[in-house]
Amino acid sequence: MKFFIDTANLNEIREAHDLGVLDGVTTNPSLMAKEGIVGYDNVMKHYRDICEIVDGDISAEVIATDFENMVKEGDELAQLHPNIVVKVPMTRDGVKAIKYFTDKGIKTNCTLVFTAGQALLAAKAGATYVSPFVGRLDDIATDGIALIEQIVQIYQNYGYPTEVLAASVRHVMHLVQCAEIGADVVTCPLNVITALLNHPLTDSGLAKFLADHKKANG
Repeated sequence: MKFFIDTANLNEIREAHDLGVLDGVTTNPSLMAKEGIVGYDNVMKHYRDICEIVDGDISAEVIATDFENMVKEGDELAQLHPNIVVKVPMTRDGVKAIKYFTDKGIKTNCTLVFTAGQALLAAKAGATYVSPFVGRLDDIATDGIALIEQIVQIYQNYGYPTEVLAASVRHVMHLVQCAEIGADVVTCPLNVITALLNHPLTDSGLAKFLADHKKANG
């Protein structure tokens, strides 16, 4: 399973990259705004800066909601770097845009997916990735992990090459459950990735090893 980090913070991206397990990055307008990245030129520069850190797919989201401007924005984003993946919302015009980009050989990530039917449309249009939102479904008392499992099964049934990118992953159990059911990619904040390192028995075991070593060696 690929690990993507869901952030626009360059320091967090560097930290995940230095850990040696990072495969890519996902961003969105909210994450850009959180980092104070505003204005067309600044946003474009920020994407280039991310591409300098990570040698993997970088999802860059279009702001437009109509087909014509989605295509215009997506073409500009794709020209920034070969690793840019154009992130497009799951709408009627979004599906049309995915088909357009697919025919041009431009990678896409279909975002804001909440049903298996939406995921099926995205795959048929040729999306490189489809992003079902696990945590946001959990927020409304719907089983987000079950949706990931359903989409994985449908794609396997028909051999769709679209990768299932589990998004809105908020804690370690989400991540592990996504791995268990065969999600191709998980994207999450840095603290979820680093939380995989932690267990109290690891800490206590290491402390005992070090204490025994000190006793034996002075």
